[in-house]
Amino acid sequence: MTPSTNALGGTNYLNATRGFMSWFWTIDHKRLGVMYMWSVIAAFALGGFYALMIRMHLWDPTDNAAKGPEYLDKYNIYLTIHGAVMVFLVIIPSVPAALGNFVLPMMLGAKDVAFPRLNRFSYHLWLVGFLFFAGVLLKGGVDTGWTFYPPYSTTTGTEVVLALFGVFILGFSSIFTGLNFIVTIHKMRPPGMTWFRMPLFLWAIYATAVIQILATPVIGISVMLIVVEKAFQFGIFTPELGGDPVFFQHLFWFYSHPAVYIMILPGMGVLSELFATFSRKPIFGYKSIALSSIAIALFSFIVWGHHMFVSGQSQLMSVIFSVLTFSVAVPSAIKVFNWIATMYKGSISFATPMLYAMSIIWLFGIGGLTGLFLATLGTDVVLHDTYFVVAHFHFVMVGSAVFAFIGGIFYWWPKMFGRMADNKMTRLAVLLNFIGFNMTFLPQFVGGTQGMPRRYAAYDGFETVNMWSSIGALVLLGGLLLTLGTLIWSLFRGPKAPSNPWGAATLEWMTPSPPPEHNFHIDAPQVSDPYDMDLVEWRGEEEGFLPKNPRADDPCVPDVKPA
Repeated sequence: MTPSTNALGGTNYLNATRGFMSWFWTIDHKRLGVMYMWSVIAAFALGGFYALMIRMHLWDPTDNAAKGPEYLDKYNIYLTIHGAVMVFLVIIPSVPAALGNFVLPMMLGAKDVAFPRLNRFSYHLWLVGFLFFAGVLLKGGVDTGWTFYPPYSTTTGTEVVLALFGVFILGFSSIFTGLNFIVTIHKMRPPGMTWFRMPLFLWAIYATAVIQILATPVIGISVMLIVVEKAFQFGIFTPELGGDPVFFQHLFWFYSHPAVYIMILPGMGVLSELFATFSRKPIFGYKSIALSSIAIALFSFIVWGHHMFVSGQSQLMSVIFSVLTFSVAVPSAIKVFNWIATMYKGSISFATPMLYAMSIIWLFGIGGLTGLFLATLGTDVVLHDTYFVVAHFHFVMVGSAVFAFIGGIFYWWPKMFGRMADNKMTRLAVLLNFIGFNMTFLPQFVGGTQGMPRRYAAYDGFETVNMWSSIGALVLLGGLLLTLGTLIWSLFRGPKAPSNPWGAATLEWMTPSPPPEHNFHIDAPQVSDPYDMDLVEWRGEEEGFLPKNPRADDPCVPDVKPA
């Protein structure tokens, strides 16, 4: 029998074993990646619901103050749950834990990650963290803001302790995932795959894993100190007890600014794959993109003080942090320049993943350039804690990281499920998401420069800005629902996907779609340049792209006969 490029009709990782428990206790990295993906999407729905509640609350401020303090307190709960869920349960684990788990071993030609059981434990810890946040909701919520700043977090009567335990547990999940990826990349690369022959997605995941391991323990210790102070009245952060709240800010932002790059660096890795594949060109400046990922990881640890320009820190430290913050823009700009250069004179295919990638050039450009205003001492003092900061943060974290996550899902969807999800409706969803996002957050830059403060439940004089922002949120909601609907539809009605529908040259596309349980039918896939698009050629809709000079035992080439 000749092997097939599509494994839907035979045994693959999806149907190798059946039943809920076979999935819950699996050590297959592909199943864990898929479960992470759907779990993150569920958490995204929860965080998105509270984002919509915030926007509906702010649409018309006329009666907000008149409805009394209880109504205003609900807004603080919406704000906190939205921020904490989106940061700790969605964006941080989205690309590394979901797409990284699914793709990373196959990109290395390996059968699994280095520690499969630790990988499963990481996912179960994520579920426990999610349950803690569900408990917070059932018990009335928490109203501190997602940063949990003391002294309010140490004195409020809302469910701070449950939420902080959830953050603590999710931190362990993140650390174990990062540890697994670092060991896998170091020890399980196949012969011939040197550091500078790795796909750029692996460089991004590696840099992210370094940040996860080094920075995450700091937030774990910090939130536990709040729990200890709250339980035993030790004077750590609360001034009335002899503590220092600015000390918590230093600890929190020492983690949380690297966490920004935990969120965005994996998305940058996805973009490098998308631009190379859909431009049909080798990536421009491979080494500079790879090394810029490491540079971003290193810079991320020395710029936390730009969040604290108005905290009373010394002027000298503020100047140093300002200079360092400008410096971190350089490796990010290198990536953007090289992505644009990759598209130059390329044979660009406007498939759904590529449309998301091209959207991010605009969104990340705005997010990055507006960050320069916040790195400048004179303008940051004026814009600090205004909606300008909210808009900047969302352009980087949602407009870039989440759009990259969605683009990565569409890119690897054929490999995950053996079905194509690229049609007119998926491209319409890209347009709605792009328009809705810009309608939501561009007006907030205007409101911020006019002085609208963030976290306020009632306001006066910013009605038009907030009306357009709320309308944009509804458009974005429509685009996201259409995106999810098209993905689910493709599971049942989408065309069968060949092993390599996009023409990529990385190793995960050299196995059938969906992959077999142990990824490859052969022991050692042939390593080549991951961005040499001339290694594959188009063989028609059913077969997709296939290697030009395949090995006789290559399972992705059904018409090759052994010599």
